[in-house]
Amino acid sequence: MRGGALALCGSVLLLALAAPADAATGGAQPNTNGFSSLPTGGAAATAIATPPAATDTEPAAVRAAIASANAIVGRPYVWGGGHRAFHSRGYDCSGAVSYLLHGGGLLDSPLDSSSFMHWGAAGRGRWITVWTNPGHAFVEVAGLRLDTSAAEDPSGRSGPQWRPARRSHAGFQARHPIGL
Repeated sequence: MRGGALALCGSVLLLALAAPADAATGGAQPNTNGFSSLPTGGAAATAIATPPAATDTEPAAVRAAIASANAIVGRPYVWGGGHRAFHSRGYDCSGAVSYLLHGGGLLDSPLDSSSFMHWGAAGRGRWITVWTNPGHAFVEVAGLRLDTSAAEDPSGRSGPQWRPARRSHAGFQARHPIGL
């Protein structure tokens, strides 16, 4: 499985991302101070993370997607997890992306990473971008990445986690929900 890490909507705001998030995403994502959803799960208990300040600048679908993803942060990585149904004991990359999008009312049924290559609209979104290739998918939301891969994440944690945005998206296609 190739490492890929797109911003995982709002579980935690890593201190290192506060200023560089806009630069790391080429300015395509809005630079916000945080999310209205408080983080939950294993990632929130780390010393290097802090809950972001609440704002009302995100569209409701983005806030709902973030809150949904927070519910699975820290769950184990399970190959195929989240493919049959959104609720699972663990999630793989595309299962985690599907769960987040479904929580925001943006996806009706789970997709695998290859299917995400044809989902939504091409290119980066203003708020949500799914980065995908035939072997991996992750999502960046408002400059943070939700990913099961620890690529470019010094914590090394496995499973769905909020992680720093990737510096490079080489090898991935950008897709986004229409309007976001």
